[in-house]
Amino acid sequence: MLAPEEKLKFHPKPYLAATPRFANGTDTPRDFLERCLTDLTTFEPKIGAFVHLDLNAARACADQSTARWRAGKPISKLDGMPVGIKDIIETIDMPTEQGSPLFVGCRTERDAASVIALREAGAVIVGKTVTTEFAATEPRGTRNPHDLSRTPGGSSSGSAAGVASGMLSTALGTQVIGSTIRPASYCGCIGFKVSLGALNRGGSYDGLSQSCTGVLATTLEDAWQVAYEIASRVGGDPGYPGLYGPSSAPAARKPQRIGFLETSGWSAASPAAKEAMANALARLKATGVEVLTRQSHAKIAAVEAAIVDARPLSMRINGWESRWPLNTYRERDATKISRVMLDRLVEAEAMTLDDYRKDLAQRDKVRALYAVLSTECDVCVSLAAPGAAPVGLASTGDPACTVHASLIGMPAISLPVLQDEGLPLGLQITGFLNRDAEAFATAAAIRALF
Repeated sequence: MLAPEEKLKFHPKPYLAATPRFANGTDTPRDFLERCLTDLTTFEPKIGAFVHLDLNAARACADQSTARWRAGKPISKLDGMPVGIKDIIETIDMPTEQGSPLFVGCRTERDAASVIALREAGAVIVGKTVTTEFAATEPRGTRNPHDLSRTPGGSSSGSAAGVASGMLSTALGTQVIGSTIRPASYCGCIGFKVSLGALNRGGSYDGLSQSCTGVLATTLEDAWQVAYEIASRVGGDPGYPGLYGPSSAPAARKPQRIGFLETSGWSAASPAAKEAMANALARLKATGVEVLTRQSHAKIAAVEAAIVDARPLSMRINGWESRWPLNTYRERDATKISRVMLDRLVEAEAMTLDDYRKDLAQRDKVRALYAVLSTECDVCVSLAAPGAAPVGLASTGDPACTVHASLIGMPAISLPVLQDEGLPLGLQITGFLNRDAEAFATAAAIRALF
């Protein structure tokens, strides 16, 4: 491995933009995959985005996709797309280790709902991407492709780093606090956290009430297509209607009014991050978009006040909900569980059912306050992180800018259009429940300004 300060020269690989070449025969999914694997060979020893690879199977799938494109019969628009699967999501042909020494080599012999949907759509599963321990706090060594001395964020660390470095076109992540949006911000790729319940999480080890499947991608178009193909085959979580929206990424639509949320992360934001956000808002205003703030609009102020404690509230809810199976893991072998998780379990075991019920009631109040904004603005915007990815691999960074989106259960998108310290910084767009397509249309319009 080279020095952490080494600057890599990588090339992200959008997939849908390449499919016209597959149709006219000037390119093939197998050749596209080989370009990804060339970069994987170069960058993976430095970045460490994967815990398991099956390149023979990936090449075989890409060959099958190539044959379908040549015959003019692709299964879907993402037929042949190289995809990574976060290692808390089950795969029938690879281990699912959850970032934990307790589950090294563990095979469940089944695909998660999202994985079987991707296979049915013709996607090429390249490997399992690194996650933090149980998709929570403890990092597992993945490096940021823009600066190897920095964190890629978590918990979808390998997925974000693999996409941003061009080793993959897209990858699945998950989010319960900030685990899709924050790594997307740090690594400079698209992050898409769907509305609560919009993508089926069957076979994904993130069974908490705020958890959502996420997509890390090179482009908005690729991110939407992956989510759409999953939802069209396996729907949403049980009892949820699944992702609403068209079969291709929604066309750009300029918003009329947006709400600007400082979030609890604003106080921790770097001066450059604040300046980048101010410049982005100025660009929007210059095009005639009205920007509502807590200073100018009472309902924005009410939401700001309601989400100020989003992180401790979310952590208590998540803690109670994760007592099982963590308590059984502790009994199995506590030496293989991080101190952070053991301490979190002790805190959760001190809670009562009434404590949990009070927290759920508070979350419901916050969600109701945010829902009122749907009549006031098209979307809300905020920073996706307080600044550039922090130096060091012992932490995945501060989730203060993202946790409100998880608490309220709304769709969130990170656009890699800002910078801090010369490194990527995401502009976060938060929409409204089951209106993911509208948030995407607004995101596309905002992206065009940059």
